Amino acid sequence: MRLLRAVPVPVALIAMVTLAGVVLGRVYAGSLLTVLITGAAVGSVLVSVVARRLPSWLVAPVSVLAMAGWTAWCLRLAADRADLPGGFAEVVGDAARNAIPRLLTAMIPVEPTPDTILLPVVAAWLAGLAGAEVALRAGRVLLGYLPPVLLYVGALYVVGPNAEPAIGETVALVAVAALGLAVSARAPGGDPADELTPAVRAGVRTRLAAASAAGTAVVVGLAAVLGPAVAALVDTRPVDPRRYVEPPQVETLDENPLIRISGWALNPEQQLFQVATDRPGAGGTDPAPPDPGAADAAADQETPRSGGVRIRLAVLSDYDGVTWRVGATYRNAGRILPAVDPAPHVTVETVQQEITVGELSGRLLPAVATPREVSGARVAYDPDTGTLIRPDGLSPGLRYTVTSARERPDGNLLATANTPAGDEVARVLHVADGVPEQLRRLATQLAEENGAPYARAAAIEQWLAEHYRLVADAPSGHAYPNLAFFLFGPRNGGGQRGTSEQFAASFAVLGRLAGLPTRVVVGFAAPGSGPVRAADAYAWPEVLFDGLGWVPFDPLPRPDDEPRPVEEDFRPKPEDPPPSEQPEPTLEPTSSPPPQAAPAGPGDAGGVSTPVLAAGTTGGLLLVVAVLLAVLVGMRRAQTRDRLHRGDPGRRIAGAWREVTDALRLAGQPVAVDLSATEVAEQARHALSEAVRRGAPDRAGADSGGGETVPTGAAHTAVDDLARLVNQVTFAPGTATAEQADAAAGAATAYTGALRAARPRWRRLLWSVHPGPLRWPR
Repeated sequence: MRLLRAVPVPVALIAMVTLAGVVLGRVYAGSLLTVLITGAAVGSVLVSVVARRLPSWLVAPVSVLAMAGWTAWCLRLAADRADLPGGFAEVVGDAARNAIPRLLTAMIPVEPTPDTILLPVVAAWLAGLAGAEVALRAGRVLLGYLPPVLLYVGALYVVGPNAEPAIGETVALVAVAALGLAVSARAPGGDPADELTPAVRAGVRTRLAAASAAGTAVVVGLAAVLGPAVAALVDTRPVDPRRYVEPPQVETLDENPLIRISGWALNPEQQLFQVATDRPGAGGTDPAPPDPGAADAAADQETPRSGGVRIRLAVLSDYDGVTWRVGATYRNAGRILPAVDPAPHVTVETVQQEITVGELSGRLLPAVATPREVSGARVAYDPDTGTLIRPDGLSPGLRYTVTSARERPDGNLLATANTPAGDEVARVLHVADGVPEQLRRLATQLAEENGAPYARAAAIEQWLAEHYRLVADAPSGHAYPNLAFFLFGPRNGGGQRGTSEQFAASFAVLGRLAGLPTRVVVGFAAPGSGPVRAADAYAWPEVLFDGLGWVPFDPLPRPDDEPRPVEEDFRPKPEDPPPSEQPEPTLEPTSSPPPQAAPAGPGDAGGVSTPVLAAGTTGGLLLVVAVLLAVLVGMRRAQTRDRLHRGDPGRRIAGAWREVTDALRLAGQPVAVDLSATEVAEQARHALSEAVRRGAPDRAGADSGGGETVPTGAAHTAVDDLARLVNQVTFAPGTATAEQADAAAGAATAYTGALRAARPRWRRLLWSVHPGPLRWPR
């Protein structure tokens, strides 16, 4: 009977520590961590149970020795499973130094490696030891529950918002604790108060009842005061402790590896790393672009166009008008990287490579996109870009194996594929302030001539490949002034030539100006196996398509192609020579006028007279023109009614916005495709003010001072209100109401009416019959 009463408390302690491991194991890959913590719980409590008859000062050293043995075995098991390089002593030392930061910066799901299991295993053992000593040796069961409960709370805090609420585990913890308390509540010898005299026993029981009542009142009071606050926290998102720990960072040189292209191009023979590629079931290879150094006669080497593999080093998504940056958030990762679902319309091919680092420096690890498993090196991973870094930095001789899932988009779907929009891709659509006007004009020209997203991307690719020269000695730089000089600078002054840095950066900027989500990738066009040299390094742009993912483009020219002059295709030639260049008529002496025929007499009239024929022809032509004008007016009004008064509120607001942009185009102020609604509204206000300023004297003379005043203030307010509604429809679809759609229609009508009224009279007459809004692309 005594044995049965002694078992529940140790079992309850073991169960409570194990439940803490179960809660923490929800953010780990596999069940290894839970098994190791369960072993720590059983071992720590059993050591205290077996050593109960030993002096208390001797139990702790014995338990710590047992903990050291168990921890060493756990570290060895985790290191073998993770296939970590280095000796056991090196692994243990690294885990001891970095256990806490790597646990809080590791990518979820966390792989059980020595540095991510050390702290949980040691904490579980110490919690079991402390709880067992207090509950079993001192007999304070409730106080002995405190270490396991604190361990459980710590596990919940570390998990944070990265897993579902641990409701079942918490209920089990409370039930186990209550069962242990209930079984151990009464001593086997009966009630000690039975041996006291009746008077003393009554006093003791009275004091116990008063203490119980007071304790119950305190608990009820705390529940009443703290209950609502605690209940309000149930639906709130837990704090993630990872936000307080800085993840692994890249060096300054790695933050923008695009600037390394020109240096590599000037040292083409530098061996950066060795690669051995294994592609099970490979169906082809990436077409490799020309070597950035091929145009330089000193670098007499050309990257092979077949049998190569495109290896990524970095993905640059952020551009501020001066520098392209990686902007990635790297998390410590284990051997198995988190899987990312591929795009729906792609073919996935597994590529395995063994890479041995040579003279490549920094922290960025080259790998084929998208890596799934890395062995031989401790890495950090950014799932958004699929790139890797080694937090300890690269060193010559470092060897690692990476297995990647390379995606091949379905080329048949590219021509009709759309590009995504919204907050999720705002980062890769952002255009920094200060765009040179020439870049904006070129992007507008290429976008107007090509409507579909893929057609726009292909047009930019073709433009760069046909008009510019690839060289190895071009200076580095991809800020707006550098790109403007590369695209439009004089050829004899160093313009219109550059490395892949300028080609990729120009494509990405022009693409964003044309409304395409773009980014720049730095990597290598490497052979399947063999050395990868600096000559193999280059940059290429990528465009994001719905259902196809990121699709790479190759804007580099072919080595033997002679670039066409940019001026022939970009700067429009005047269709007619200026008036000063019109040839003046030559005045020559005329001969005597020919004799005129005598007017026909009445007897010569055999048909309709010439005046009647001319009048009939003129009247018929005027009638045809009037009918055509009436048809155009009717079609324009029908289009306006359809835009402003038909469809759901979102469609009507979009139609009202189109009325405003069409009006700006009719007024000679077309809207660039990359402008936001707020910027368009500012352009609309400026256009109206300028039109009123220019047209005021003419109307004053025509109306003799009594003409109608154009309500510019109301029109400005109307277009601002409409821009806000457009932003609401764009970023919060489905939230617009019918009243807001009516307000949008009124705002569009007010602005277009004010802008039309500010135009000269003859332009106002042509406004309603202009066929442009009927054929301009939507």
